[in-house]
Amino acid sequence: MSNYTVQVSTGDVLYAGTSNRIYIKLIGAICNSGPHHLHTVTGFWAGSEQTFTVECKENIGQLLLVELEAKSLSFMPLTDDEWFCSEITVTTPEGACILFPCHRWIGCEKKLILRDSVAMLKSKDTVCELVAHRQENLKRWRQDFNWRIHAPGLPHAVLAQSPYELPHEVRFSFTKDTEFKFSSAAAFMKLKLECPSYDTWITFEDLSRLISNKTKTFEYVEKNWKTDEFFGYQFLNGLNPMIIKCCSKLPEKFPVTNEMVKSFLPDTSTLESEMKKGNIFLCDYERLRDLEGNEINKKKQYLAAPLCLLFSTQGKLMPIAIQLNQEPGPGNPIFLPSDSETDWLLAKIFVRNAEFCEHELNFHLLRTHLIGEVFTVATMRNFPSCHPLFKLLIPHTRYNLQINIMARSLLISVDGVFPQFTAIGNNSMTTFLKRAASSLTYSSLCIPDDIKERGLEKIPHYYYRDDGLELWNIILKFVSGFVSHYYSDQDIQADDELQAWLTEIRENGQLEQSQAGFPKSFCTVEELAKFVTMVIFTVSAQHAAVNSGQFEFGGWMPNFPSSLRCPPPHQKGETIRDSILETLPDVNATVNIIAVVYLLSLEGSDRYPLGHYPEELFSEEVPLKLKTQFKNDLLDLEKKIDSRNKKLALPYTYLNPRNVDNSVAI
Repeated sequence: MSNYTVQVSTGDVLYAGTSNRIYIKLIGAICNSGPHHLHTVTGFWAGSEQTFTVECKENIGQLLLVELEAKSLSFMPLTDDEWFCSEITVTTPEGACILFPCHRWIGCEKKLILRDSVAMLKSKDTVCELVAHRQENLKRWRQDFNWRIHAPGLPHAVLAQSPYELPHEVRFSFTKDTEFKFSSAAAFMKLKLECPSYDTWITFEDLSRLISNKTKTFEYVEKNWKTDEFFGYQFLNGLNPMIIKCCSKLPEKFPVTNEMVKSFLPDTSTLESEMKKGNIFLCDYERLRDLEGNEINKKKQYLAAPLCLLFSTQGKLMPIAIQLNQEPGPGNPIFLPSDSETDWLLAKIFVRNAEFCEHELNFHLLRTHLIGEVFTVATMRNFPSCHPLFKLLIPHTRYNLQINIMARSLLISVDGVFPQFTAIGNNSMTTFLKRAASSLTYSSLCIPDDIKERGLEKIPHYYYRDDGLELWNIILKFVSGFVSHYYSDQDIQADDELQAWLTEIRENGQLEQSQAGFPKSFCTVEELAKFVTMVIFTVSAQHAAVNSGQFEFGGWMPNFPSSLRCPPPHQKGETIRDSILETLPDVNATVNIIAVVYLLSLEGSDRYPLGHYPEELFSEEVPLKLKTQFKNDLLDLEKKIDSRNKKLALPYTYLNPRNVDNSVAI
């Protein structure tokens, strides 16, 4: 007779507990214990840890697997009272304490087989029972997680129309759906938003009174949005620090002359000499070219595809020329800071609307949410739960699939927010996304390469770059230590699960074009470490950089207009104050977009900052030490960013590790 002590941990999340009967079977190398009822009078409640004794009549040998089974109570046969099990810890008769991570839901009349927390590559998995479990695990996940084409030319999506259709492995506490829907309604109440009775804003003061609970950053944006200095600042540290590039030669489609801009340059300098010095920068919104504007409330909306030239001087980035469409000509003037105040302001507003489209659809939706979904589904389909990369990456997939399903339903569907309240609407949105997807490259997702390619290594006060590079290096250090612990170069080349993961990412991310530059296979530890760093950085730091400030920078609508109701001006001298208000979004669109950007900026009720892992999936010494060092490095960076921000009029906080979630969780 052998006694095993079993500690059962139930997740501390909403509805995690169950009154179902739970049975456990210990599976050893020789035989198994048979099903044993974990008898408890109170059931398994959220956050509980309960201890049981399992008696085995004979020696089962080395403990390999744990099987859990849930059965309904006899007097409630039709009730499916799902249970969220965090982990099982088994102490053997010899005193060995073995952790079996679970972190999954188990429904009534269902079974779940768990293996211990030791990460294992396929080539080193030699025990027959464990090999069979690995194969069955992968087979079931390939059945449960499938791809679907959301739209041709875009990254593929998970095959599920509702969050409730997702398999148990990614459901976690599963409060996000309720939280998201509740918050979208509650946003109006919390912000105290009320639609005025008129259609067009009468004054900016009326718009200012719309929101009462403003953050300091929101107030700064409202106060400074008209200034050239803040307009330029946002290309570096605003919602979209990704589109600006150093300009060494003007494109022919943007015929800015030295005569036009010489008054904005030092007395003895020229446009050409400043380009040679690396002080001239360009923002080109070519992806918006020739797109048809939407209709909102039966009124035509308008899109521009501007080009904006900026000059870096004395620590400031200043706009010096704006052209509102791609084809130069008499009907497409180049606006300058020396033009009338209203002409210049309206030109900047058209750039800010182009920023809305590029930011929300390309750099936010496509390059974090949709590509993150590809990483998530490929991870679930190709790595069994014992694979070291599954254990490393699974915390970085949390809620991504749920959030994306809801975004497709509520934001970018035919009757979603974008068709209802933005100038880009539905048809043009799809065209734009395809253009953006075709321009996605591996290097653009790797911040050191991206900064170099855009020529932004030296421009001052680029805090997105400074903090982003620090975060990249911290993640890379962590991942490199992890990968080199489990892999040699030969192990990487022999790992068909790993190579299949990469293949699915390339195929389903629409990343197979040669110009995209994504690796076709992994050959070295260094290559794999960089790729995994890119995956983690994209869904954590990069998402935080483009998501978290949406209400603070976009809640003041003139700074981030979702639509424009008048076409780009064809000549100078015709814009007055009233025409600016007539061009900006109507009252209804304004109120709804403010509610959305507020909602998208909220912290989740169960968020986990980068480096904080709610599930303990490892028990080996090396990965545990690496995780501790990772957290310490992130804490050091927090202190460094806090110290810098104390000296800034507008602190840059979005890449402070405490503000970066592990995953695309909102």
